[in-house]
Amino acid sequence: MDKTEKTLNPWLKFALDLGPLLVFFLVNARLDIFWATGSFMAAMAAAMAVSYGLTRSVAPMPLITALFVLVFGGLTLWLQDETFIKIKPTLVYTLFAVILAAGMAFGRPFLKPLLDTMLSLSDAGWRRLTWRWVGFFLALAVLNEIIWRSVSTDAWVAFKVFGFLPLTLVFALAQVPLIQRCEQGRAGQGEE
Repeated sequence: MDKTEKTLNPWLKFALDLGPLLVFFLVNARLDIFWATGSFMAAMAAAMAVSYGLTRSVAPMPLITALFVLVFGGLTLWLQDETFIKIKPTLVYTLFAVILAAGMAFGRPFLKPLLDTMLSLSDAGWRRLTWRWVGFFLALAVLNEIIWRSVSTDAWVAFKVFGFLPLTLVFALAQVPLIQRCEQGRAGQGEE
């Protein structure tokens, strides 16, 4: 089977990524954080199963996120302490930042194998893009800490679902000028 046969339709991938979050939000709005956490865990497992069933693989970032949801969701339910599900995004974003930074420390920009099929950047472009994502993930980790510690659980859930995704999309779109400057065919033109 070639690689194109293993790729999910972008709309289906988006639905599989967003679906569990919407389940989390809707169940929290109707019941509470504990029911929402259990539903989130089930929806995340189902999304991973569908993704694997269709592609026979699961991308690393969604897999790491799913594992954190299961572990921290399980702790939330077992200990009846919502703190665990609230710190999960902080830990996931920090882990992503650390993994990307470690890759850079060893001269391996880990974004490149993740995005190489979509982008063709110069080495300098990959480095700059990776460091920007490291900073962004760390900023999201700090933002999550500020929000969950200063607002109600319902407000935190709403921000988790409807705040982090738009922020990520805006940040990704803000990288377009860098990507255009550092495209492999245009490397050296406008690079700093």
